Amino acid sequence: MAAATWEHWQIGLIVTGKGEESGIAKLFRSLSSTGLCSFKVISRIGQRSQITSPKRTQKMVGCGKTIPDRDAEDIGLPARKYLQAADGRFVIVLDDLEWDRHSQVQGVFARYRTALDTILATGAQRSRASVHFLVMMLEAYFFADSQATNGVLGLALVDYPGDVEQIQHPKNDLKDCCKGKGKGYREVEHGAAIIGKLDVGHILARQDCCAYLRTLFNWCLAKLASHPSARDMELKPYPGREAAVTKNQ
Repeated sequence: MAAATWEHWQIGLIVTGKGEESGIAKLFRSLSSTGLCSFKVISRIGQRSQITSPKRTQKMVGCGKTIPDRDAEDIGLPARKYLQAADGRFVIVLDDLEWDRHSQVQGVFARYRTALDTILATGAQRSRASVHFLVMMLEAYFFADSQATNGVLGLALVDYPGDVEQIQHPKNDLKDCCKGKGKGYREVEHGAAIIGKLDVGHILARQDCCAYLRTLFNWCLAKLASHPSARDMELKPYPGREAAVTKNQ
């Protein structure tokens, strides 16, 4: 029947980090386990920064461009190609927002979002694409689920008492924790293994923490709620604080 052609939705991830490329799809296994969708990395790109140079902006305007060529080639065009293949496809641009870029978050978001909005052909396509951040890096969330992290690295951490999205240098902190125990942290190998064990429900249970991660998952849940097979499922958003920069997409 008509609905059967898009029974299984696919969510493609455009990522910026090595750790994300190797294992980030596992972060969404609570959503994949519904049987409604699957996640996969469709490309890895270089991080973008806010465009602040008036000369660069004037050059683009003078050439009749609204975005840099490489943003079109790396972000907009791959997203459009992926979305055009089927109605049940979605795209998420997922970037690490490190401490030295966190003050630029609005500008960085605008750059990614403009790349999508400029190239995607219709409002319907644009509504199936979004931009989100892992703050201040993927490793921040490892401190919010110490059981998962300890299980892979053999540490004795406890859950971080504050908001892990405020940890300035989580990867360095994790390396220091490992070094203190005579161990090493290998981003691709260990990162992918920890991602596969993270309990997102546990991480987001503290409603005043992890606003960016909550916004990412709630965007996915809002899309899945319109799936024809979702009507009998409990696909409720995670309650709590969301990120103002990324929530209205």
